[in-house]
Amino acid sequence: MEQHVQERAFDSAQGYLVAIVSTAVIVAACLSFPLAASTNTPLGMAIKVIALVVATLLLCGLYMLQPNEAAILTLFGSYRGTDRSEGLRWANPFISKRKISLRARNLNVPTLKVNDKRGNPVEISAVVVWRVRNTAQAVFEVDQFETYVSLQAEAALRYLASQYAYDFGEDLRAEEPTLLQGGAVLTTLSTELQDRFREAGVEVLEAKLSHLAYAPEIAQVMLRRQQAEAVVSARSKIVQGAVSMVEEALQGLSERGIVQLDDERRAAMVSNLLVVLCSDKDTQPIVNTGTLYN
Repeated sequence: MEQHVQERAFDSAQGYLVAIVSTAVIVAACLSFPLAASTNTPLGMAIKVIALVVATLLLCGLYMLQPNEAAILTLFGSYRGTDRSEGLRWANPFISKRKISLRARNLNVPTLKVNDKRGNPVEISAVVVWRVRNTAQAVFEVDQFETYVSLQAEAALRYLASQYAYDFGEDLRAEEPTLLQGGAVLTTLSTELQDRFREAGVEVLEAKLSHLAYAPEIAQVMLRRQQAEAVVSARSKIVQGAVSMVEEALQGLSERGIVQLDDERRAAMVSNLLVVLCSDKDTQPIVNTGTLYN
């Protein structure tokens, strides 16, 4: 099985004492050279030079870490550990120190044109909040982890769009989620991103769709289709309500004995009531001054 480089802690030393002592040695050595150049022995001069070089090397081992910042330490290509301590730190001057941010970062995935589950072209983009979890994997497992995260986020978004339809249709079950719905789609996106980012030691904090629309070439057609479906749905509800109202009206007339209607007149009344209730225009009443049968 493939072995990943695992992060391990590096115990660095406080750098304040090293900075003070080394600076004092350098200042003292620099001041003593011109004052005692004529009286000093070669051995004394050599000692001062060695002290100056050592103090300079000690200063080279200092580095500063901000909150939510880490340093990757390597010695001649060998990984020594990760220092997550804050403040002025000190380590072997020959150890290479590469700083890496542990703060949350925003990735705005550019708008992509992809085909949804039903083959319709859609435009989709997302905003991903992520941060480095394993610094060793981020530096040693992938090359340029920021670029890796960006490319994998685009791939995950393309995969997401191909797994769901943009909206409900005749060939889609009512319980099946769509891109316009939030919960299941965002969960799938977060899971897919986390699976792809795991190789780089990156964790996903949040992922949301920032843009979702039909592609311009089919947007007008799909809009008309949605409008037609909305009209059909509204008409269906209107008819259902009208039938219930007519049924209640006929039942009330019959129970109270207000009027007795044969089948023909009952059918005519039902037709008239349905026209009045289902019409999208105002109806004009007609007063009948005769009998029902004239």
